[in-house]
Amino acid sequence: MARPLAAMGIPAEWARVPEVVIEPPLTGKPHSGKVLAAIQPHADDIPFFAAGTVAKLVGEGYTGHLIRTSNDEKAGSGTVGETILNNERDNDAVAKALGLEKVFSLEYRNHEMDGIAREEMRERLIFLIRLLKIDTVICYDPWGTYEENPDHYVTAQVVESACWMAGMEKDYPEHLAAGLQPHSVREKYYFARGPQLVNRIVDISPWIDKKVEANLANKTQGAAGDNGARLRSRLAAQKLRLPILGDNDGAANREYIKHFVLDQDSGFLRGVPSDREVGRSFGLEWAEAFHYIGPVESMLDHYIAEHAVPL
Repeated sequence: MARPLAAMGIPAEWARVPEVVIEPPLTGKPHSGKVLAAIQPHADDIPFFAAGTVAKLVGEGYTGHLIRTSNDEKAGSGTVGETILNNERDNDAVAKALGLEKVFSLEYRNHEMDGIAREEMRERLIFLIRLLKIDTVICYDPWGTYEENPDHYVTAQVVESACWMAGMEKDYPEHLAAGLQPHSVREKYYFARGPQLVNRIVDISPWIDKKVEANLANKTQGAAGDNGARLRSRLAAQKLRLPILGDNDGAANREYIKHFVLDQDSGFLRGVPSDREVGRSFGLEWAEAFHYIGPVESMLDHYIAEHAVPL
């Protein structure tokens, strides 16, 4: 028989489902001076799950960087060497499409991160957090369920611990001796390709074309490439056309991404709502869903503000 939370000494509010917050577009550059890191295991992860939010935050003043943890050696056609090189070029192109300034690739073996020394990967990420003074990360959710790819859950878990430890002066003091300072990550936008606790919906409607560009840049894997052009050609051979694909291959590739990957349930990822579906559920045109963790508010500061009196 289940025991009431109160009987176990657990505050009732701990069991409440967090309120879902809709993050709207902001005018001006309210995030000027802040730094974000878009962290992905593979070159197609940020483009598909979070490119709209990355473009939004950069457009609102963030300085952004892209960190890729794998070498993507198993994702693409051709030899292993060709695949690695093609994905590296795509990764750089994704950063350019989203306005990200620096690109770092940690080059761990694709699909083999469950066998790496996580302490080494964590130290490398802590170094980058301190070096770049990262305030916000966008990455896979370390608590996302039913994740089958070890690169995804290992990266997510190591990122979470690195964000925590980067602000502590006794962790890796040699960084401090080299001139770096402890630096805490204050905000996290976590995405998942399975069930997760969603508490933030980001309206990406003004940036949907930026997201399309990021996916188009990811030619070697994912849903980009020339799928639209090939579909247009196949239909033409059958004396058919889809007006939505436009009149040339470039337009066809863009519209394919927008309307069959980000809009329709194309089967690209089973059970993952499209950006159009997420948006529609909240009265928006296009949206991305996240488990958001923000700055911890001090209860002491709240108490002082409410109860302090002049001497």
